[in-house]
Amino acid sequence: MEGKNEQRAGLLYGIGAYGMWGLVPLFWPLLEPSGAIEILAHRMVWSLGVVAVALLLVRRWAWIGELVRDRRKLGLISVAAATISVNWGLYIWAVNNERVVEASLGYFINPLVTIAMGVLLLGERLRPAQWAAVATGVAAVLVLAIGYGKPPWVSLVLAFSFATYGLVKKKVNMGGLESLAAETAVLFVPALGFLLWLAATGESTFMTGGAGHGLLLAATGIVTALPLICFGAAAIRVPLTMLGLLQYLAPVFQFGLGVLYFHEAMPPERWAGFALVWLALSLLTWDALRTARRNRALAAELLATAAATPATATAVPDPGPPPANPAEQKIT
Repeated sequence: MEGKNEQRAGLLYGIGAYGMWGLVPLFWPLLEPSGAIEILAHRMVWSLGVVAVALLLVRRWAWIGELVRDRRKLGLISVAAATISVNWGLYIWAVNNERVVEASLGYFINPLVTIAMGVLLLGERLRPAQWAAVATGVAAVLVLAIGYGKPPWVSLVLAFSFATYGLVKKKVNMGGLESLAAETAVLFVPALGFLLWLAATGESTFMTGGAGHGLLLAATGIVTALPLICFGAAAIRVPLTMLGLLQYLAPVFQFGLGVLYFHEAMPPERWAGFALVWLALSLLTWDALRTARRNRALAAELLATAAATPATATAVPDPGPPPANPAEQKIT
């Protein structure tokens, strides 16, 4: 019963995390007239404060010394911080420039880009269904490029930057809260410097927009950290296959907002491209579920075989009485 409760809680945490990521396009327009770079800098600065409070509550500090002494890991954290900055900044710009649908496409094709990077950079081997999904994804990008008259660069940069971020995070191998704290710490000084420069040149909107606007900018820290904390809570409670399915909630919500709330155009060629992307994701999902089911059946079969086979001890032959002493073997 306890295990079921934990999994149910993990499912709710996962829905909360991806739901917040999916609905965040409603938040960024509230920060206008702040530009995307200023919003990004505030997001970096205030996020560090939020994760510092969270670390204080859970009392996790030992990892800091280990990270500082490990130059390789510190370098990887810096790369992760740079790539997620590109991802965050472009996403904010896309939402505030009426390109929510194109941004959602980036997160739809992100799993396909991740698989392609695994093949090209890590030498991973794909199953036939995965190859078919990647090929369908490439076809979708071509259809969308023809429809747009140019490659959907916002989608591609978002997908590749987030896939690179995931690859680096895999190599860093740190907890979600700790890695976010490290990344925001790396970004804190340049972000704060940029905000001070804006204030010195009179370009800052932090105070000139009023107290309410300043509070909204400060809230970017909570908007950044809260979904990640929920994601971390979900990741340790639900199977990876379930977490993989939940990840599609965010781009689905974003796409729905782009079409229904922001009323962005969806010409036929864009629908065709999205249909191909959804077909590719359906192939990936079907293959993942089939593989997981097969692995569970194999594990159950192995356990059943092990339980049915009695443990056999190795028989030790009786050596019999010790041989007679040759000196005693006299012919009488």
